Amino acid sequence: MTKLTPEACRAARALLRWTMRDLSREANVALTTVHQFENGLRASIRRVTEEKMTNAFASKGVEIVNKNGTGARLLQKERQPG
Repeated sequence: MTKLTPEACRAARALLRWTMRDLSREANVALTTVHQFENGLRASIRRVTEEKMTNAFASKGVEIVNKNGTGARLLQKERQPG
């Protein structure tokens, strides 16, 4: 599983134009958790919380990446013929 970092979380939200509140609602996690995680006030988050946040991004076509750094990318939807 790709590691969700505060930087990747902010990047993913930016791609979706989500606020912290939007992520909190979509992932069903506390707003304070999102805020503390993104701002480095929390050293780590529970795996289940990380999965909820990552799944919320994935459901909207955003993938967290950790290859040559950390970030997020918007996946291209396949074009339908016609």
